[in-house]
Amino acid sequence: MMATAPAPEFLNDHRGNPKARFDMPLTYEAARLSMAFHEAGHAVLGMAYGMRVITSEVIAWEPEQGGWALTGNTAHESSGTPPWQFAAMAAAGEIAQVNYLMSYGLWTPQRAYACTAAHDCEQAIDLLAQFGYRLGRDHVPEGGKSWGMVRGMARRKVGYLWREIRTVAHAMNEHSVLTGDEIAGLTGLVNPLFEGGAA
Repeated sequence: MMATAPAPEFLNDHRGNPKARFDMPLTYEAARLSMAFHEAGHAVLGMAYGMRVITSEVIAWEPEQGGWALTGNTAHESSGTPPWQFAAMAAAGEIAQVNYLMSYGLWTPQRAYACTAAHDCEQAIDLLAQFGYRLGRDHVPEGGKSWGMVRGMARRKVGYLWREIRTVAHAMNEHSVLTGDEIAGLTGLVNPLFEGGAA
């Protein structure tokens, strides 16, 4: 566990604003594993949808003596990823984290709420808008989809890939950081290499 908070790019959203923070009423060990499931959801769905995963990690630090805080990060590249699959990848972190709570007998309404990742939704909305796709937070815009619809897509894919997500989450919890190639090795998924990318 780091003594100080990570760099701002890990604590801020894609717009540079601080991500919302929630108290996760779990032990440190259980909360850390829940964050690993969140990032594993992003990484595994991203790879399954043809994105290149660079790294996926859990970041823990001690904001004050005896306390702890957690965040995570999954760095990826994409080329030609269908926009709704990108949005489902963004939704997959929260879905996988809540699935972890349910699968391990830890689910409560308060804990499920603490999994909220509005920054993932906002990033998907902004990115899809750049390509002319309309993603609504709480409604179905004309010609588009709602975040609820995208979450449904993610929920189905997370269920289908649950074994892979669970495998990656436990490895990430143990090692903190996994490379995309390590994730590919653990899951049998392909981590594509795009033209001009590093091996």
